[in-house]
Amino acid sequence: MRCHESVRRSAECGARGARGATRRSSARGSALAAALLLLALTAAGCAGRRRAGTGDGTGAAPRPGEVVTVAADAARIYQAMGLVTAPEPLPFVSGVAYFAAATPDSTLAVVTLSLPNRALTFVREGERYRATYEVRLEVKQGSQTVRRIESPEIVRVGTFKETTRDDESIIFQQIFTLTPGQYNLDIAVRDAGSSKSATAGSMLLVPRLAAGTLSSALTVYEAAPRGRTDSFPDFVPAPRSTAAYGRDTVVRVYLEGYGGGAANAPGLPLRLTVRNAQGGTLWSDTASLTRHGQLYSGLLTVPVARLGIGPATLFAARVDTPDTARSPLLVSFGDDLPVASFDEMLGYLRFFATPQRLRILRDTTPEARAAAWAAFLRETDPNPATPQNEALNEYFTRLRQAMVRFRDEGTAGWLSDRGRVYMTLGEPDQVYEQGANDISQRGRAQIWEYREYRVQLVFIDQTGFSRWRLTGTSAAEFEAIARRVLSRGT
Repeated sequence: MRCHESVRRSAECGARGARGATRRSSARGSALAAALLLLALTAAGCAGRRRAGTGDGTGAAPRPGEVVTVAADAARIYQAMGLVTAPEPLPFVSGVAYFAAATPDSTLAVVTLSLPNRALTFVREGERYRATYEVRLEVKQGSQTVRRIESPEIVRVGTFKETTRDDESIIFQQIFTLTPGQYNLDIAVRDAGSSKSATAGSMLLVPRLAAGTLSSALTVYEAAPRGRTDSFPDFVPAPRSTAAYGRDTVVRVYLEGYGGGAANAPGLPLRLTVRNAQGGTLWSDTASLTRHGQLYSGLLTVPVARLGIGPATLFAARVDTPDTARSPLLVSFGDDLPVASFDEMLGYLRFFATPQRLRILRDTTPEARAAAWAAFLRETDPNPATPQNEALNEYFTRLRQAMVRFRDEGTAGWLSDRGRVYMTLGEPDQVYEQGANDISQRGRAQIWEYREYRVQLVFIDQTGFSRWRLTGTSAAEFEAIARRVLSRGT
């Protein structure tokens, strides 16, 4: 269960809906929350190390708003799931769900949106920190604007560290009524403390939710079943529809059914099926929505361990009518680390854990992988008293940095010689460069000093194109140090 801070209530037509909520995960094992792939790149090095300074030759610092390649991959995954995404410098993920309204000729549209604290500009406010942002929604039908909503929001957090959170830490929700039909939705988000903004758009096909139909299936963190169509649903949505492998045991999906069923029947039977992107069935079961007043409504739970890694779709079908609701799902390794497979994730960890440790995870049966991953998080956590695994957070920060700083090395930046050293040992204490005045000169030397390990690692630019390679002696020294560093986590 997650707790939600600063939930403000907004009202329209006397109904209420949660929006502008900042949430804090209370579950242990959210170790990869800071490994989000929809981030601006922030300057962070190994704890306790000193940055060598501007122009130190370790690679250009990321420009504001610059995104690593995997960020684009994450956006593509969300887009393939049917979600709306916006890029840096103010990344957000958004979706729209539909529920029955008070009259048959109107439908409730629920626009949900999430973004990380890190995307906003926070200022000190006494002992806390405050950020202000604005969301503008514009719904058009042809050239006519039928809805325009401008909503200023305030986020307050208790510590500076919370201002840097990379997970789905801010959740915005707006509920309004529309006549069934086709529309275009434009979303704009602006950070009031800077010039950062982002826009995205999508087409809306607003359904008529008559007797015998189902609402949208909406992934949520928590929800209270609704009993009347003249009130707004009461839930905290999960806009990214993402569950963390090894941490979350179930995905919660809120659903409503309208009319039908046997007279005074206490429940509405459903058939549940989860299919992967290739159409294969991952899980199936039956469930029932409980009658609450005029409606059938409630939470459906989908077991994460049965789904594996990657995107999928939940289908919830009524037994008494042909209507089916669906919801995108994504099982990943953190709040926003949407890699496509378990093996791909282990590939990213090659400079974090020993090959033997990763082989154990790779050889684990699919049924036991969630438990094995949770154990891996616990065993590599340097500070079990906190909800995050600081070592993994720092490691994935380095990964994002390395992919940009060393991207011109002729291979993926984090797999280059300088990238491998940076990923394993962090920021060098000092960098020296010979021949720095002529960047096209072949045979330039760059020396990275790590005082903790009493070593100076030498890179040579043999081509004059800044493709630095470790010398033979330095490569052997680095491999010996790397084995010691990786073995510490075993």
